[in-house]
Amino acid sequence: MTEPPRSSKHRKPLPPLDHILAFEAAASLGGFARAARQMHLSETAISRKVRLLEQHFGLPLFTRGHRSVELTTHGRAFLARVSPAIAMLRAAADAAFETGQKRPVVLAATNSVAGLWLTPRLPGFRAAKRHLGIMVVASDNDDECLADTVDLAILRGDGTWTGFDSVRLFGETVFPVCSPGFLAQNPGVAEVANLAAAPLIEVASNHVEWMNWRAWLDRVGARPPRLERPMLFNSYPLSIQAAADGAGVALGWAHLVDHLLESGRLVRPLGPLEVSTPAGYYLLTPQGRPGFAARDEVRAWLLGLRAEGD
Repeated sequence: MTEPPRSSKHRKPLPPLDHILAFEAAASLGGFARAARQMHLSETAISRKVRLLEQHFGLPLFTRGHRSVELTTHGRAFLARVSPAIAMLRAAADAAFETGQKRPVVLAATNSVAGLWLTPRLPGFRAAKRHLGIMVVASDNDDECLADTVDLAILRGDGTWTGFDSVRLFGETVFPVCSPGFLAQNPGVAEVANLAAAPLIEVASNHVEWMNWRAWLDRVGARPPRLERPMLFNSYPLSIQAAADGAGVALGWAHLVDHLLESGRLVRPLGPLEVSTPAGYYLLTPQGRPGFAARDEVRAWLLGLRAEGD
């Protein structure tokens, strides 16, 4: 009959793993000096770890000579038992490391950043980093973007998030945008005083700090008594798509709509008139969580995209 496992309170404490590894190296290589070279430690450190292991068991594992050491009977018996266990630990660690290197880097961002800033840049990253995988999580829920399963996140704020290191990627500058065709048919929107009566495109957001048309017009000194009922979207990328399709005038965020301005799909009807805020978009890295090479490569790439002087 198989004996039941002993309760944890009756188990003898295990010695530190580094003591066992020092013993195994010295026993396998035939001396403390060789073990020290393999483990990149001093010979004194190896000898001390082995001595502490012997004290833990109350058994001599080596017979020490003037210039040599030899395994005792107890040492040979212990080596025969721990060597297979150490080999299994190393194999398990190698497999876990390989799996960790192959898994995609989970990058979370708001819908606007993911759809308008990140996605257009991914083909270039993919061409240069084919060995890496990225899983993009797009959400306007901060809790989802900061979940334990996320390796990196890009969020809007003031740079302070508890438990995260943050680096500013770009600032927040807002201005009206529309399609060239819409501007041609509605030339009046080139005057800020006419915007209140124009077809405006708005985003219905739970983030109260998100700038809307009323706030933007107030900031530039235009305070119309009322606005035409705007066309509402629950997603900023959808509102920008609507503007590019000629549905009206939307508020464009610098960096998020730059590629659409450069391609000519959007124009700025009011030219350089814009509003800047103290907020910015930050790259967040969790504190106290082990990093890995793939995440560090993706992070370095994102930092390379920072807007200088923004």
